[in-house]
Order: sequence, then structure tokens, then C-alpha cells
Amino acid sequence: MSESARTTSSAPSGNANRWRALVFIGLAQLMVVLDATIVNIALPSAQADLGISDGNRQWVVTAYALAFGGLLLFGGRIADLWGRRRAFLIGLIGFGAASALGGMATTGATMFGARALQGLFGAVLAPAALSLLAVMFTDARERARAFGIYGAISGGGGAVGLILGGFLTEYLDWRWTFFVNIPFALVAAAGTWLVIREPEGGRNRSPLDIPGVLLSALGLVSLVYGFTRAESDGWSDAVTIGLFSASAVLLLAFVVTEARVKAPLLPLRVITERNRGGVYLSLGLAIIAMFGMFLFLTYYLQVVKGYTPVRTGFAFLPLIAGMIAGSTQIGARLMPRIAPRLLMGPGFLTAAAGMLLLTQLETGSSYTGLLLPAQLLLGLGIGTAFMPAMSLATYGVQARDAGVASAMVNTSQQVGGAIGTALLNTIAASATTAYVADHIAGATSRSQQQVVRLEGMVHGYADAIWFAVGILVVAAGIALTLVTVGRSATGSPTDEAETHLPVSTH
Repeated sequence: MSESARTTSSAPSGNANRWRALVFIGLAQLMVVLDATIVNIALPSAQADLGISDGNRQWVVTAYALAFGGLLLFGGRIADLWGRRRAFLIGLIGFGAASALGGMATTGATMFGARALQGLFGAVLAPAALSLLAVMFTDARERARAFGIYGAISGGGGAVGLILGGFLTEYLDWRWTFFVNIPFALVAAAGTWLVIREPEGGRNRSPLDIPGVLLSALGLVSLVYGFTRAESDGWSDAVTIGLFSASAVLLLAFVVTEARVKAPLLPLRVITERNRGGVYLSLGLAIIAMFGMFLFLTYYLQVVKGYTPVRTGFAFLPLIAGMIAGSTQIGARLMPRIAPRLLMGPGFLTAAAGMLLLTQLETGSSYTGLLLPAQLLLGLGIGTAFMPAMSLATYGVQARDAGVASAMVNTSQQVGGAIGTALLNTIAASATTAYVADHIAGATSRSQQQVVRLEGMVHGYADAIWFAVGILVVAAGIALTLVTVGRSATGSPTDEAETHLPVSTH
């Protein structure tokens, strides 16, 4: 057995307070994940209160997405340069302050600025959190449990945000969807200061790659904004095409730059290793499908079924339960025993089966007969697949690359979310338009016309969900094909694991 393998299997005490540290790392991750959906529920109320126009309301979401998605690689590099604990604290404090600014906003411009600041500090916080886990949990069994918990938070936090956002908006005020982050940030920061001690060594003190920072940030911003623009203005819009073209040029220049500079922002070894590359790609595809599902079910429950925001949030509870069970009871228990691809592939296929049920969606569909089992399958599948994926995304990288490898996980999810929202919503809108055009002539009364529009909306969702099914099947195929590392049971990693993922001894 190699020295690196022995390090993995015989180092259960990477940090004496690692389990208490996990509480605060998980709390910070929950805050970031909640923010992705909690503000969406409050958006109509905030728009009316601040006088934001329909044309500008998208910037409440887009400003966050652009800053977060565009600066993630920079945030990961900062964590490697400054230290993960320090970057984690800066991200927490900054995110809490930006949330306070958003809650106190009196104009749309202040709100947009606060959301951009949240995205900026989130881009520092998220990769620091994941890389802290990567360097603190080195024993295979403990690592499986820790990443199972982290994966459940990452997967189910968005649905929890819908519940919490509905409660706060309906019973308090939209501003509390921002203020709620402040106690999260304060508790996590205090716990981090008292409990978390980052392992010595492993920092990447090389000079910051400024050209890489600029090219990656501009390229990712162009890509994310291109998909956001496509959703509102269409794929053939000149600005949309220009943004995609600029993104392709900038990201290609980024890759060329990273291959030549001595201290790259993103060392290409992080993404060219087939297992990690397969994880990033399959995660991004799965998020495309999941974000589309969140969007469609939220509108279906509120517009078609007439659910309140709170009831809509509670309607997602089976999804949360499935994700938690998949991550902590299936993924975490089986990860030390079987190869990760045998969890990821079947997990994505199970999620595809749940998505397949949703293709049968109709205006009169039963919640208990269709939506509940579909969500349970989705949750179980995604939770089971995400747990080993989160672990493999950083497993085996050199300690000095842990931050940027963690950033790649978040980047694949952020870009996947932007693509999923734009792509699937465009498919649904086109199918809805075609359905209504074909059936509206037979509707003679206003009520009949309204029924046709609702049927057209649901028909559009079902059509788009078929694409989501296909995307999850492709994600499963990628995981089964590219993720070749063997099981990492304590004390007996396979030769395959040693070949593909040499664990750093830093």
C-alpha cells in the first residue's frame, strides 16, 4: 500500500474539533444555499415596496448570480492563498453585512448592490467551506459521513429556503428574508473563531494570477448573463449571441493562459483528472435538471393549484426528506464499501425516474398520487449521487489546490443553475405557446380560455421535464464512464483508487 493511501486510512484525527467544526461549516453552507431560493419567494413583495419595474426585477436574482458565478474561482484561489479559515470568516462577515444592507434597502439600486455583494462574499465563503472539509476530514469513513451531511445541506437547502421564505414573507415582512442571514453569519463566525483550526501547511502562496482572474470572471459573467438574457429576450437576440461568443473567446483565452503561466488561478491538473472532471460535468448537468424542476413545480403549485407560499414550501418536504435520506443513509453508508460511480450512476437514474413521473403532470394531478412519489425518488437519487460527488470533487487534490477545486464544484452548480433556468423555461414557454395557439379557438368563454392557458402552461412544463429526464440520464452515463476510482474503504483502498487519486500528504 502506498504512503498516500496509508495517510488516508490511518489519519482519523485530522482535527480534534472537526465534528464541531462541521456544525458551523454546515450552518454557513445552509445560509448560502437558502439565499438562492428564499429571496425568490419574497421578490414580488420587495418589488412592490421598492418600486422596482418589471424590466429590472430580474436584477435581484441576476446581480447575485453574476457576482457569485463569476468570482468563484477567484474566491477559491483566495482561500488557498490566505488560508481557508480566514477566507471563511471574511466570507461570513461580508455576507452577513451585505444581507443587512439588502434588508434595509429603500431603493432598487441599493437592493441590486446588496445582492451583488452577497454574491461576491458568497464566492469567497462557499469554496472555503468545502475546502475546509476536504483538509479536515481525511479518514475515509469519517469523510463519507461528513460529506453526506454537507451534501444533504447543499441539496435540500434550496427547498428549505422555499419554506422559510414563505413563512417570513407571509407572516413577517420580505426584509426578513435578508435579516435572517445575520444570526446565521454571527453564530457561524463565532463558532469558526472558537472551534475551527485549519491543518498546518498546504497553502498556495504563489502570486495571484491577475490575467486568469480577469479572464475567468469576465468569461463566466458573460456565460451566466447570456443564459439569463436568453430566458427573457430569446436565444436569437443579438446581445444574447454576443454574450455567448464573448464567453467562448474569454474562456478559451483563460484555458490557454492557465496552461502557460507559472502560478495559474486554476491549475489544469484539477479539472483534467478524469474522475474530478466527470464529477464537475455530471453535477452541472444534474443541477440543470433540478433547477428547472424547482421553477416549474413552484409555479404549478401556486398558479395552477392555488397554494400559498407557505403551503408551497411545505409541499417540497418530501424532496428534502429524500435528499437527507439519500445523502446520510444511503450515500454515506455505502461510500466506503462500493465504488462511487455505483452510487452516482444509479442515483442520477433514480432521480431521472422521479422526473419521468413528472412528465405525466396535468392540471388535475394528485399531490399524493404523483408529486409526492416523484419528489421522493428525485430526493433519494440526487442525495445518493451528490454525496460521493461532493467528496470526489476535492478528494486527491494537493492541499494547495483544495480551495480552487472546491470552487469548481460551486461553479459547475452555479452555471448549471443558470443554464437550467433559461434552457428549460424557454422550452416550456415555446410548448405552452404552441398548445394555446392550437386549442384557444375552441374556447368560447373567458373561463374556458383560462382553462386552456393553464393546460398549456402544464403541457409546457411536462415537455420541458422530458428534456430534464434526458439530461439526468446523460449525467448518469458520464458518472459511470468517467468516474473510475474504486471504493475507499478504511484501510483498504483499491489499486484503482491509488492510481487515479493520489492523496496529498500535506
